[in-house]
Amino acid sequence: MYIAIRTDDGRNTGKISFYCNTLQVSRQAFYDYLERKGKPWKYQPLADAMLKIHDEDEENADYGRVRMYQALKYRKEVGKLNGINIPCEATVRSVMEQINLIHKPKRKPNGITKADREARKSDDLLKRDFTADAPLKKCVTDITEIKAKDGKLYVSAIFDCYDLMPNGLVMADHKNLLGDRWYPTCCKTA
Repeated sequence: MYIAIRTDDGRNTGKISFYCNTLQVSRQAFYDYLERKGKPWKYQPLADAMLKIHDEDEENADYGRVRMYQALKYRKEVGKLNGINIPCEATVRSVMEQINLIHKPKRKPNGITKADREARKSDDLLKRDFTADAPLKKCVTDITEIKAKDGKLYVSAIFDCYDLMPNGLVMADHKNLLGDRWYPTCCKTA
């Protein structure tokens, strides 16, 4: 842009090579800029559609690139975005950055599982096979952390791989208490 101003949009040809060399811009890039200068932005219809989605509901202000891409694809399928080309997700993110719709996430996910590097790794007994031939042959569990007003709630369920039905559910206000509550109810030995 500076070169275009100083050379009167390329009409003063004697200074073009000087400014291009000084600013380390190729002459081809300068001429490409002059060619694009008067044309509208090729993603303007897409940007307008994104801003419309953003303004429809206050909850849409939290849309990231994935949700915005999904919303655009949905509106295209329904027929609300006729004539607008929806590019890949990376281009949607780039356009969102240029129109200032990208925001930093409100929170950073903080997992509840902390790896102990010195501990011996458990054997993979299921080997990614989550099916069973009979009930109670294979059971799996996981812990979920839920934030509440008065603290955190930890929920853990045991699922049977035979029919994916829950066999048990336990809740606690500290993740270390979950195991103490599971043992008497689910893991009785004969």
